[in-house]
Amino acid sequence: MKNITKMRNKTTLIFILAVITSMHFIAANAQDDDKFIPYGRPLVLVFTNINSTFNKDGNSKGIELTRAYLGYEYFFSKNISARVNMDVGDPGVGKLQMTAFVKNAFVMYKNNNFSARFGMIGVDQFSVQEKQWGYRYIYKSFQDEYSYSASADLGAAFEYSPAKFISLDFSVLNGEGYKKVQADSTLKMTFGATFKPVKGLVLRTYVDMMKNDYNQKSLALYAGYSVNKLKTGLEYNIQKNNGMLNEHDFSGISAYVSLALAEKITVFGRYDKLQSVTMTGRTNPWNYGKDGQLFMAGFDYSPTPGVKIAPTLSGWSPDDDTKSFTTKIALNFELKF
Repeated sequence: MKNITKMRNKTTLIFILAVITSMHFIAANAQDDDKFIPYGRPLVLVFTNINSTFNKDGNSKGIELTRAYLGYEYFFSKNISARVNMDVGDPGVGKLQMTAFVKNAFVMYKNNNFSARFGMIGVDQFSVQEKQWGYRYIYKSFQDEYSYSASADLGAAFEYSPAKFISLDFSVLNGEGYKKVQADSTLKMTFGATFKPVKGLVLRTYVDMMKNDYNQKSLALYAGYSVNKLKTGLEYNIQKNNGMLNEHDFSGISAYVSLALAEKITVFGRYDKLQSVTMTGRTNPWNYGKDGQLFMAGFDYSPTPGVKIAPTLSGWSPDDDTKSFTTKIALNFELKF
């Protein structure tokens, strides 16, 4: 118990020192620019779709408003800005149809090779992968979709690029995500490194640790390549003791590719495989009901800036043999202004 208390106190101290050091760095490096005029801008992003789902249990149809991001961004100077963003979506539990959360509320300092964010921030855990995948309005990236981490959390994040081909990121987070802001002594420490050795190639490695009764640890390896009109990505993810629960280990891969056929039309495909381990004394893996494989194909059409339309065909093959293969046809929309 004493060792755990010491670790928590040490982690908290590291967090405080990181904040103080970064704020000192910002204050020392920020310079007033008489020519800069502060300004702000609204942020609106909406995801919606029309879909039909088929499996042996029957068919279903629906119209969904999956996400609506409503926010505002303000630039105090060339280097210092702030953002507040509300996330309105289906909570997926209870009788509520839509709920609103504070997705982002942070201050950021940024110069040529260093940035720091404080508050409710977007995490760096899968930001590179999500950008390469490129179709968040259709389907989340692997780690986000299968609950490896929340996409935003309370804390501080720092990024430093010592050279053009490498970027290092470090963060200290609450670990609860943006839907459950809780004050406790459990913090999440993360470190990532992104390399761009040659034009078009992106390599990334990421690790994190979060300790309570059991130590939750994550490892993510990623490689992406873009050339002309072709873009590809491959990632491997593993997490030990998901939710800080003993033997709740799972892992998986995600591979995706897209090809621009014309200025406004891009075809894409994706494959995911999620699997979990079998706990001691159990017959099936602990996440058996959610383990499986995803197959997806479709095309993205942008008739005008700020509007995207994507017809997609996807299939989910569950590992649980009591469940059937599910096919989904959807027409997805993204509105951004």
